[in-house]
Amino acid sequence: MTATEPLRPDIARELVDRATKAATRRAGRVRNHLDGVHLGQGRHSDHADANWLRRILAEYGWPGHRLVGPDAARAAWSIALHSDDQPDFQRTATVLLERAAKAGDARIDHWAHLHDRALITSGRAQDYGTQLLLNPEGITLCPLRAPESVDGRRATVGLPPITVALEAVRRRYTVGHLAEDAPTVVLGEAA
Repeated sequence: MTATEPLRPDIARELVDRATKAATRRAGRVRNHLDGVHLGQGRHSDHADANWLRRILAEYGWPGHRLVGPDAARAAWSIALHSDDQPDFQRTATVLLERAAKAGDARIDHWAHLHDRALITSGRAQDYGTQLLLNPEGITLCPLRAPESVDGRRATVGLPPITVALEAVRRRYTVGHLAEDAPTVVLGEAA
């Protein structure tokens, strides 16, 4: 085994496969290309992905770089990030991801995104300004605690200043690319 080979390549492959399929579903939802049946199937699949990841977390803790490699660790983060219908799981994943990040086995900016998402999901204001809404009017920031000090908090987790992040997201998701009846979608990976 080489130093870069993950300890559990089987779990790594499954994580990447699940996250890739979920990203494809979400892209269709953002572009408003899914009907009600496909939306329901997508939510069911997201729920199943979160339940699968829940079992991995129970057995191994956070699937970090050593266990599954960086790509699969990112996939695990994406699955947890989009598990909004399971706030208890999202909070548990946040705690485990923070421990892994502090141990150098996961990215601290991934933790900041998941931390913010768990706060927003539970109806509270986010800390790092990573959670945005995409709607027909454009991009808006989800509620933010102490906006005057957000750039300082962002710097501690390796994120650029909020104005830089918002501009990058706005360039990526311009209003001209949205249909008038496009759904409002939380953009968790963007800022």
